Amino acid sequence: MNRASSFQPVALLLAVLVCISSCSQDERKDEPLEQQPAADSISSKQNPVDSSTVFPPIQYKRIAIASKEQLDSLRQQFGKHDSTYLAYRALTTLNRKDIYYFRMGDTVVMPDTIVEDLRAYSVFPTYYAQAAELPKIIIVSNKMQCYACYEHGNLVRFSAANTGTERKPTLPGRYALNWKARLRKSSLNDEWELPFTWNFHKYAGNAFHQFDMPGRPVSHSCVRQFRDDAQWLFSWGKGWQHDSSGTIVPFSGTPVIIIDIFDYSRKKGGPWLELASNRDSLLSLPDQPLEIEEALIPISQVPNEVRGGLPNRRRYATAEDTLRARGIIRPGVTLSASIDYNKRRQERAIRKAKAEEERKQRESSAITPEGSVE
Repeated sequence: MNRASSFQPVALLLAVLVCISSCSQDERKDEPLEQQPAADSISSKQNPVDSSTVFPPIQYKRIAIASKEQLDSLRQQFGKHDSTYLAYRALTTLNRKDIYYFRMGDTVVMPDTIVEDLRAYSVFPTYYAQAAELPKIIIVSNKMQCYACYEHGNLVRFSAANTGTERKPTLPGRYALNWKARLRKSSLNDEWELPFTWNFHKYAGNAFHQFDMPGRPVSHSCVRQFRDDAQWLFSWGKGWQHDSSGTIVPFSGTPVIIIDIFDYSRKKGGPWLELASNRDSLLSLPDQPLEIEEALIPISQVPNEVRGGLPNRRRYATAEDTLRARGIIRPGVTLSASIDYNKRRQERAIRKAKAEEERKQRESSAITPEGSVE
């Protein structure tokens, strides 16, 4: 299951620094959902995974991209092609960004070993004892821009993520998977197509989905993922349940716990770029994950049209003050209100049509009954 490739440390670094070979330019085609293998999770009956025996020690190097030649070489040697796909997945997962976002001047984290199973690069522990009784749980780290999926305490998936900006943050706390859509257009902007969407907050619209991955918190509070990870999670997660009357049972889907917040004082990069190895700085996880407080969502982050249905509206109304008091929202930072871009476009189109009609009326009124211009 955990095949290491023939990449060696020196050869791997040289591949980045010097154009020494070429690879197939046939891009890997995304397979339709029905052709994807089932979620390759560890059986819940297995013993806890021990990373020291399952995964090899992997050392990381930080390489500055100083020239166009180095950038072109990196994109060739780690491109999204059949012959280099394992290297592509390892490199982009470690850097939390897709390869077409790498730029001259960037510092790139390079592993000395390419392993097919990306759990080898996890910053989460491979066994989470406090989740041993839970069939499934997802843990998200804003700080490290990644998430982990566990089954009965066993790590079954490690994935990169790009979460919310400081003004539209992905706030810490307890959520749950609600509903999913194979391809969803954003309710706020139908120009945004979001493949493999898993909603985890009914009112604020937070969701896991596939989208561009530039390697920083850039979303409107959602959790962006690479396509392979989004497609895997789409199949693996479980949505909300209904009681005998057909009513949705709150928090009945797969639990989602966001454990921290990104350090937005950093203007570039993040702590995942400073790790020395896959043995470095494993995250500490909550002792009682299902006792974590439900996420506090400021009412400004909820679209106007759904605010009337908020349960415990006062909690949403006071959430921002609470988050500021706890230091989760920094002093001087103004949250961006939820914007309905669809409505804005409709209003602009109406104004434009009205202005055009008024122009035609003015031109018409300037013509005499005989048809000559006054």
